[in-house]
Amino acid sequence: MSDVNEKTHHHVIIIGTGFAGLGMAIRLRQHGMTDFVVLERAAEVGGTWRDNRYPGCACDVPSRLYSFSFELNPSWSRNFSPQQEIWDYLRHCADSYGLRPRIRFHHEVLAAAWDHPRRRWLVRTNRGELTGDVLVTGTGALSDPNIPDIPGLDTFQGTVFHSARWDPGYDPRGRRVAVVGTGASAIQFVPQIQPEVASLTLFQRTPAWIMPRSVREVGGVEQTLYRAVPGLQRLVRAGIYCGREALVPGFTVSPRLLKVVESTARAHLRREVPDPELRAKLTPDYTIGCKRILISSDYLPALTRPNVDLVTSGLARVGTDWVQAQDGTRREVDTLIFGTGFHVTDMPMASWIHGRDGRTLAEVWSGGAQAHRGTTVAGFPNLFMLVGPNTGLGHSSLIYMIESQVAYTIDALRYLRRTGAAAVEVRRQAQTAYNQTVQRRMQGTVWTAGGCASWYLDAHGHNTTLWPTFTWRFRRATRRFRPAEYLLHRHENATQPAAA
Repeated sequence: MSDVNEKTHHHVIIIGTGFAGLGMAIRLRQHGMTDFVVLERAAEVGGTWRDNRYPGCACDVPSRLYSFSFELNPSWSRNFSPQQEIWDYLRHCADSYGLRPRIRFHHEVLAAAWDHPRRRWLVRTNRGELTGDVLVTGTGALSDPNIPDIPGLDTFQGTVFHSARWDPGYDPRGRRVAVVGTGASAIQFVPQIQPEVASLTLFQRTPAWIMPRSVREVGGVEQTLYRAVPGLQRLVRAGIYCGREALVPGFTVSPRLLKVVESTARAHLRREVPDPELRAKLTPDYTIGCKRILISSDYLPALTRPNVDLVTSGLARVGTDWVQAQDGTRREVDTLIFGTGFHVTDMPMASWIHGRDGRTLAEVWSGGAQAHRGTTVAGFPNLFMLVGPNTGLGHSSLIYMIESQVAYTIDALRYLRRTGAAAVEVRRQAQTAYNQTVQRRMQGTVWTAGGCASWYLDAHGHNTTLWPTFTWRFRRATRRFRPAEYLLHRHENATQPAAA
């Protein structure tokens, strides 16, 4: 352990200890590649499932599908796992696969730059500098909270925090609370704090389509059966996977196929919100699936309670003890909670990763983020991005995509080892052709033709977040590393990249 912590150069440097970073580290060990280090800015592993500890936090992907394929968990307590259990699972993975000696906690990456003459990455952290032959980012899209720049926010004298940085000592009892945002986090914590607060003002810019959540407890007998017969859990997992994939044609081919889903959401809204005026405020005017479909059975009932006020206008100003909407609505509050999501299309890491020509990812992506097979970027040798552009999902488990990218990266590293080369860098024409295919498939999908603005879209209106078709097609696209798509950089004495 001390040797790892004292080393300043590693073959592979991994950033982050969520599903992506841990999955990469586990597979490296299983393939006998042990010269790696994992950098984690926090004191524990877990990524977004460590950071998001707000009341009611849970996954909206079925539990059986939300784990590594090589480390199934028979102990999920319900069909949609709560945050604590997912975090426990990730810590279990770190312990079971002996990763902790390879993790440097409290190491926040401040900058990373490719040193082309030396064919290595120089990584600067708050605890010093390291170098690595290969850099793997596992920071994910839901790691850096997005707090909008609201005039007067710095003058507010009450309590302010983002749901992803929930104050564990915060007591909502008797408080006058304003919640900004009505996305996947807000619909989980609002019902939890609503019974306790004196008043809750909810700022909603766009209503969401909400499906009822059918929560089912998983008893001890069922858990024992999964432990005794692992194949049964794999069968159940496969069935859930196929059911989720069956939704893809509705998202990508003909949104009309989602009418059945929409009718269920409308019925849920009618059943839980009898007041027609409130129901009208909560009814979306865009095609279902255009924005993320939310799942909750207690959010809509919470909004009907006397102490809740729904404001259908964005937050415009903040004072010392008040908030004001764009339509002039003003409320006195002592707590301001942001449920405003994350930096997804403008990932902060893009501003501190410098490529071969010195430019940052943010500069290269000024016209829109793109990567080859969601993983490599032209001009950035030996950089492998897990959960990169167009790898997100609107219907299934992201872990399936992560495992596909990890396998692709491992294959690339094995190729480097076989050839003795220093680095691989995707050819720009290969990257361009791939992304043109992705964006062509995106045309006509519910995300681009559904009539809504969502966090899936970047500043140019392009969907650089989601994968536009079946997930098994991404698995097929990343099943092996294709040398012909890459430049091969020799070691330091080479002056020009050679064809791979």
